[in-house]
Amino acid sequence: MESLKIILIGNPNVGKSLIFNYLTGRYVNVSNYPGTTVEVAFGSTNFQGKRFQVIDTPGVNSLTPMSEDEKVTRNILMKEPNKYIIQVIDSKNLRRGLFISVQLLEMGLPLMILLNMWDEAETRKIKIKIPYLSMLLGAPVFKTVATRKKGLEKIKEHIGQENSPTLTIQYPEAIEEGVSKIINLLPNANISKRSIALMLLSGDESLVDWLHENISEEVIKKIEKIRDEVQIKFFDSLGYIINQTRLKKIDEILTEVLSHEEKTPKTLTTFLGNLSIHPLWGIPIVLLVLFITYEFVGVFGAQICVDFLEETVFQKLLMPPLINLIKSIISFPIIQDFLIGPYGVFTMALTYAIAIVFPIVGCFFIVFGIMEDSGYLPRLAVMTNNLFKKIGLNGKAVLPMVLGLGCDTMATMTARILETEKDKIIVTFLLALGIPCSAQLGVIVGMFSNLPIIYLTLWVLTILTVLITVGYLSSKIIPGEGSDFILEIPPLRIPQFSNLLIKTIARIEWYLKEAVPLFIIGTIILFFFHHLGILNILEQITKPLIVYFLNLPSKVTEAFIIGFLRRDYGAAGLYILAKEGKLNPHQILVSLVTITLFIPCIAQFFMMIKERGLKTTIYISLVIFPIAFGVGGGLNFLLKIFGL
Repeated sequence: MESLKIILIGNPNVGKSLIFNYLTGRYVNVSNYPGTTVEVAFGSTNFQGKRFQVIDTPGVNSLTPMSEDEKVTRNILMKEPNKYIIQVIDSKNLRRGLFISVQLLEMGLPLMILLNMWDEAETRKIKIKIPYLSMLLGAPVFKTVATRKKGLEKIKEHIGQENSPTLTIQYPEAIEEGVSKIINLLPNANISKRSIALMLLSGDESLVDWLHENISEEVIKKIEKIRDEVQIKFFDSLGYIINQTRLKKIDEILTEVLSHEEKTPKTLTTFLGNLSIHPLWGIPIVLLVLFITYEFVGVFGAQICVDFLEETVFQKLLMPPLINLIKSIISFPIIQDFLIGPYGVFTMALTYAIAIVFPIVGCFFIVFGIMEDSGYLPRLAVMTNNLFKKIGLNGKAVLPMVLGLGCDTMATMTARILETEKDKIIVTFLLALGIPCSAQLGVIVGMFSNLPIIYLTLWVLTILTVLITVGYLSSKIIPGEGSDFILEIPPLRIPQFSNLLIKTIARIEWYLKEAVPLFIIGTIILFFFHHLGILNILEQITKPLIVYFLNLPSKVTEAFIIGFLRRDYGAAGLYILAKEGKLNPHQILVSLVTITLFIPCIAQFFMMIKERGLKTTIYISLVIFPIAFGVGGGLNFLLKIFGL
């Protein structure tokens, strides 16, 4: 018999990762759930003389999926046999947590409920009658403070114990009749047929694949007919009625088990938390946080740490003896070139991956973890929501966009936090189009520093105009629904160092396993392009566009080709030309606008393939190319007209 699996379920920001760390000791494996870009953590633990696999699912607000995260969590529940559920609830938001609880109990799953953040609930004078709540639900309920490991010992004492759910929800008669009819048409599954029937009546389109895998087309049509017959009897959608019935039952439970004082005590974190989402005072806080983020990731990580690793560790300490060693033991020039040449696995791929991107990745993961654990991340999303609504997105898009100023490759990965595929494609598109990484931005600012401020201003306005326009048009053209901006605002907290360290190490481990091979693959492709003469052919093809349309020296062509290898290298090529007096201010502005909007570097290109797929990546690149040169050529034309 397969060993018992412990599955952690809960809303976002309720402390599931802390429970996971307690059970497993560390993140053993973090990987994408098959067929998705959603990360799921897998670990193992030993107690009671047995070994258990532990699965930490993405945070959800419902088990009738409205997002990819919710779909993955629901699918895990449907596909995993022999499982025990631990649901983590924020004690201050019991109603939101119980909405998940009733769905889990309807699935007929063995369940333990942890009322986490109990200390914060007590601070707010919230009182919960835990034994009574446990009796009403028919599941064990315990209070915990995961940040201090208080109450967590109850998990191992009671894990695996059978419980008999006592909660029943009676839906309107027509819905109950529809449920009974659908149940008779369903095969056995790892969750109750009743819960699947309710999902189908709710219009859960994410179950289409499961239906086609398990029942015939004839039966599927019967189920659709039953749903239509039930829907005719109601004005509101069945999904709305089912959820409202659940919430009504939850409110009845809360009336019996919950009491609290209306006045929330004022604390420093409460004051700062409220201030951070204030329409006026929240703005300078956003600017301060973004400035600190950029300084840490873009300056400390991308400049100080990268300079030390690349120039001191790699170029002076590691590469010279390695190059000498390879030359002494390998006599074939082509193999030497493959390993240590301009496009060598060691001299380019590993240098890029470890010396250049790795420090940025590490700093980014630390900042992301602090924002995540402190509770500021959802506040940042709230403050920027109105801005991003203008281009068909919502406030959650701010994080990958801002972090793109540090490293677009890693920012492309963080688009996973967005709810719908449409939102992810738009953000990936905008990152690839016009968000300069910190290294490229540093070179650009350096070039403008010797010119009148009007040139830098025109560059900023041009890039922002393109991003807003393209974002707006993309939201109208790209099929699919955007996501609603529904976000729970947790209280501000001081992040726990141990949890921050564990999550950062886990994410770095992911980078070393998943991202580094992309650099090696890309470098190998470039190696063959170089030796087959393809790079020279590309230079000849693009010369007319560069010289005649953009009115730039033909030498600039090399900068654009190098820019695909690494963005700042391309900008640095322009910097050298400007320093040598081969570019006038007019040409500097045109060339920098064009290279900023140019197709992404090869590392980001491969990350886009991994996250969005080859087809979408090719489409994005094909659109970016004419935008970059079209805007550059248009700007060149306008500058001539206005005599700049």
